[in-house]
Amino acid sequence: MIFVGGLMKMKMVERMFTVITIFGLFVFGKSEIYIVTIEGEPVTSYRGGVSGFEATAVESNEKLDVTSDSVSSYSHHLEHKHDTLLETLFDQGTYKKLYSYKHLINGFAVDISPEQAETLRRANGVKSVDKDWKVRKLTTHTPQFLGLPTGVWPTGGGFDRAGEDIVIGFVDSGIFPHHPSFGNQNTEPYGPLPKFRGKCEVHSDTKKSFCNGKIVGAQHFAEAAIAAGAFNPSVDYASPMDGDGHGSHTAAIAAGNNGIPVRMHGYEFGKASGMAPRARIAVYKALYRLFGGFVADVVAAIEQAVHDGVDILNLSVGPNSPAITRTTFLNPFDATLLSAVKAGVFVAQAAGNGGPFAKSLVSYSPWIVTVAAAVDDRRYKNHLTLGNGKILAGIGLSPATSLNQKYTLVAANDVGLDSSVMKFSHTDCQRPEVLNKNMIKGNILLCGYSFNFVIGTASVKKVAETAKKLGAIGFVLAVENVSPGTKFDPVPMGIPGILITDVSKSMELIDYYKASTLRDWTGRVKSFKGTGTIGNGLEPILHKSAPIVALFSARGPNIKDYSFRDADLLKPDILAPGSLIWASWSPNGTDEPNFMGENFAMVSGTSMAAPHIAGIAALLKQKHPHWSPAVIKSALMTTSNTLDRAKKPILAEQYSGSETMTFVSATPFDYGSGHVNPRAALDPGLVFDAGYEDYLGFLCTTPGIAYHELLNYTHHPCNYTLGHPYNLNTPSITVSHLVRSQTITRTVTNVDETETYTVTAKMAPAIAIEANPPSMTIKPGASHKLTVTLTVRSLTKSYSFGEVVLKGNRGHKVRIPVVAMGYKR
Repeated sequence: MIFVGGLMKMKMVERMFTVITIFGLFVFGKSEIYIVTIEGEPVTSYRGGVSGFEATAVESNEKLDVTSDSVSSYSHHLEHKHDTLLETLFDQGTYKKLYSYKHLINGFAVDISPEQAETLRRANGVKSVDKDWKVRKLTTHTPQFLGLPTGVWPTGGGFDRAGEDIVIGFVDSGIFPHHPSFGNQNTEPYGPLPKFRGKCEVHSDTKKSFCNGKIVGAQHFAEAAIAAGAFNPSVDYASPMDGDGHGSHTAAIAAGNNGIPVRMHGYEFGKASGMAPRARIAVYKALYRLFGGFVADVVAAIEQAVHDGVDILNLSVGPNSPAITRTTFLNPFDATLLSAVKAGVFVAQAAGNGGPFAKSLVSYSPWIVTVAAAVDDRRYKNHLTLGNGKILAGIGLSPATSLNQKYTLVAANDVGLDSSVMKFSHTDCQRPEVLNKNMIKGNILLCGYSFNFVIGTASVKKVAETAKKLGAIGFVLAVENVSPGTKFDPVPMGIPGILITDVSKSMELIDYYKASTLRDWTGRVKSFKGTGTIGNGLEPILHKSAPIVALFSARGPNIKDYSFRDADLLKPDILAPGSLIWASWSPNGTDEPNFMGENFAMVSGTSMAAPHIAGIAALLKQKHPHWSPAVIKSALMTTSNTLDRAKKPILAEQYSGSETMTFVSATPFDYGSGHVNPRAALDPGLVFDAGYEDYLGFLCTTPGIAYHELLNYTHHPCNYTLGHPYNLNTPSITVSHLVRSQTITRTVTNVDETETYTVTAKMAPAIAIEANPPSMTIKPGASHKLTVTLTVRSLTKSYSFGEVVLKGNRGHKVRIPVVAMGYKR
């Protein structure tokens, strides 16, 4: 499965056993989905050689021209080969081909039995047969926090031109097309996009297109989900319609319209905007609300996006479990993305939500930009003031109770209706019918935070609805015990309300309530004497200690295989806002119980961080249309910040020994190169470029990748070598196994005017570092070699961190992180 943005409950319905006939033999087996690659190059790599078919290969970073006769002819040829292979091996009716993959990889997805899969593996011309696996979702103010309105948008003509004619593709849970974030009524009309060839599905009921000029493509992919028995059309929608909320949210973060009022419960929380508000949106729905998604559907969606001509691809999605393949870099998913990058598409992927634990990443490959999540400078806090003067801190986006007036506190378990005692729990305040309205009206209702809130069967939204229906002035939700790492986000409420998340503060509330509540000998309440007031939680507090790496954001080091051996490649690549992000939501969405039925939601996850980078990449692509995906990645990374707004080193949320949250100094394993700085990225000075051949060199020199495995997915022999994978020309250096001394090479290219750079390097004491040359003068468009020598001084059994900085005499500053672990002196 694949995961998206926030947490998602996975469910896969097992398929019934079927009887199939293979070569006249009856074989009993459970039908499953497999992704198969076969001999022969896909369209993006085919250089000729097949009689009657001209070459179709694209050079590195070159767009694929699917309108050409040669591409169309060769595509049909490949699909015919797929069909012929299956028809030759199996009887009709014993298999179902779901997709033919022709442009990025050469193969197909098929629903067959394990026995048939073995037959395929042994067949001539078959290179790999991988059982499909699932994926999941990796679940406003940030344009201002990132400096876009004043520092970036003006360079592209203002917000009403920011991202003009750039198409961002979203492989996600679809889109709610009627949201004002995606409307075209209040903007200058969008012109035609001749370069884009996306399709627009039509709503089955209204017969209206999902596209409107802002949305230029809308398709859904569910063949694998249907074959697996996981798809429910009444819930999942057999269309691009977002039945979850996640897809609408990520699309709005990257490319939503500017200045959309965020209104809930009669209050405006600000105005929302995407990073590139004029960019176009292309939707490729392959994720669904109950089960996530299947790689076979996601690969088909990516294939279609590249075929259609997207410039940027956002993937707020990752594997639900390790791929079937041994290595992290080579599987149908990553190989498809490698070909997408070869075709000039920039790919941003969420790092994963498995933090703060080491090696929790779900995005591994160097051709992908892996995005970690930060907490930005906005915090929402609230407080409850008790009648004894004590002030208890909590959270809740709610209005305050009336000034200068105290209200009686009544606990839900003291105001239950007698007839309901045995059937339902009163304390979590999810059912107004089990509570006594006469005792609650005009008072503050006290409720308990149960395990039901953790698993999603109870919600703060429902507590607020219960309190309002019963006439309460407001409510308090007290957390009496909590599992380590439980994350509490503020929820918008239409009435005064607060969640007390600190167990010790909840105990203070409970002790006060007990002491001030008079009871008879049976325990029944005679009179409620406790009082309280709820503060105003609607206004955010801005902190200078931002950004901070979010607790949930997945951490490095990166791994090269599923034995979790360290890779010579830094991940994540970059940090972007991903905590408490306001953006559009689908009223049909069920991904967040507290925002069901709403048009906006405030959600956290690396799913929210990735579209920030996708949108900013669109701004760079608009200004520099000929930049390759690697150059855009380099510009983002080398100009990023490692200091927060108070000019102190960025911190990371982490567990302390008692499993309570604390703050520690962040490292490149938390934030990659640092927090994105869009304004600086527009003018990086020097860049580190890389292309398809370079990535093949990385794969060829990575220990543990078998030669035949490489050929299965790339169709290229290892005739190009870097010597070591750490010599891949990335804007970071990682040596996971440093023996004595190693010299690493990089090549920088000047994308500005002639400039002289001074080169400095520093490293933690266990590793000595030296960078050469000490200075260099580079002309426009010219390149220059840079070497960095690392030498083990002492063995610490831990990684050392450092950096190489190139300072130009015209003001550019280019910084790359350096990470190494010494194994032998």
